[in-house]
Amino acid sequence: MWPFSRKGASGFSSSSTAEEVTEGVDGTGLTAIVTGASSGIGAETARVLALRGVHVVMGVIEMIDAKNVKKAILNEIPTAKIDIMELDLSSMTSIRNFVSKFTSYGISLNILINNAGICATPFTLSKDRIELQFAINYIGHFLLTNMLLDNMKRTTQESKIQGRIVNVSSVGHRLTYREGILFDKINDQSSYNSWRAYGQSKLANILHANELARRLKEEEINITVNSLHPGSTITNIYMGNRLLKGPFVVDKLAGFLVKNVQQGAATTCYVALHPQVSGISGKYFADNNLAEPYSHGKNMDLAKKLWDFSMSLIE
Repeated sequence: MWPFSRKGASGFSSSSTAEEVTEGVDGTGLTAIVTGASSGIGAETARVLALRGVHVVMGVIEMIDAKNVKKAILNEIPTAKIDIMELDLSSMTSIRNFVSKFTSYGISLNILINNAGICATPFTLSKDRIELQFAINYIGHFLLTNMLLDNMKRTTQESKIQGRIVNVSSVGHRLTYREGILFDKINDQSSYNSWRAYGQSKLANILHANELARRLKEEEINITVNSLHPGSTITNIYMGNRLLKGPFVVDKLAGFLVKNVQQGAATTCYVALHPQVSGISGKYFADNNLAEPYSHGKNMDLAKKLWDFSMSLIE
């Protein structure tokens, strides 16, 4: 796997694992929400954060799978603090119920990892009549983040510990439509292309992080917001694409051209926990190092337009 990977400025590379990039980091006393933690990168992220002492709240739609993940983590780490809460990112009602329930527990939130996603699915509308990839990958996380911000602001002010918001994007953001975001055609089936719609949603993750980072800096709030490409990893995100989840890809590419989940979760865990990332905000990471998004991902005017558009969708 990745025989030619080189270490970057961080001291880590594409082949580094989540355990390796968080070695020696003490997350005791911190609480993190990880969406999509019932499998793949999300499950590994939850495991490694728990290994470092973080209280992990798994926001998931697949409750049975999540219970199995929790059981496996507790078998490995008996002292782990793991909770499971139902969260359907395709439903704003579910998101609001999740936040209401979380808030009722009086838990202080330090880290939010917007990880859940789907990839290149056939055209479908969410429960709120929004194109499904845009809904799950982006707008659901936008609403979730927006509703949890007051908790995170209060937590960082009271604890004096920097909060961190992590958007799991993808290098696939370069596949987006020529305009970047099709604001007037988000739900237009006639112009829908499954891969470009995926790229659009992943670009939106980056733009969201950039604009929120800018706003929090203006408010002088000690919360960082960053986005990242986890690396090509064969997980359940490809459930809607028969080619990518076929035996040829898994058998021939896994272990050479793609990362395993331990490596795929590394950049997420690095950005969420590592001291090197302290104070860094509005940036894009890949392979456990700072990286550059493609042109649309650096367009702050587009980020502002997306923010306003997103606020109109969640009202």
